Amino acid sequence: MNYLAHLFLSDGSDESLVGSLLGDFVKGDDYNGYSAGIRRAILMHRKIDTFTDAHPIHRRSRSRLSDSHRHTRGILVDIFYDHFLAKNWDDYAHEPLPAFTDRAYRVLKNHRDILPARLKKILPWMAADDWLLSYRDVANVGHALRGLSFRLKRENDLARGLEELERHYGEFEGDFREFFPLLVDHVRSLRQAA
Repeated sequence: MNYLAHLFLSDGSDESLVGSLLGDFVKGDDYNGYSAGIRRAILMHRKIDTFTDAHPIHRRSRSRLSDSHRHTRGILVDIFYDHFLAKNWDDYAHEPLPAFTDRAYRVLKNHRDILPARLKKILPWMAADDWLLSYRDVANVGHALRGLSFRLKRENDLARGLEELERHYGEFEGDFREFFPLLVDHVRSLRQAA
């Protein structure tokens, strides 16, 4: 899953919101320097990614993509799923998406001192352009893919990913709607077992 989904799947506390996003920026055991709440959220992020990547529905979505995207299929599907979450937000959340994104940016800014350098660098643009809310618009998905394409070190075809989304839009949305409730239930069961 991508940024919006991870934030949505947090427990809603400030530390959980921060840790849910840090999961994409903190590797290995570099999470040890964070508070217990942030560490738990980073580890939950990793469990969410493991469940998602192994799930047959997510694999089915990845299989819809052309071979030119073989190294970035997971990234594309995660971003597509964030689009469908943003688009259908009211089906899953009680808090309106603009209020949620405002709260998430505020919490992240309040924790700026502990954020990894790469997240500190992108956070001002992320908040100013409201990346999380902008995922609702398909054109902004294309913009996000082009930006990410430039940030990745290896050669990639992410910038053309929007064509794939548009070509299989209904199928991807169907996959998301089938998968996301299963993921929400999985996260709930992980929290209950902890």
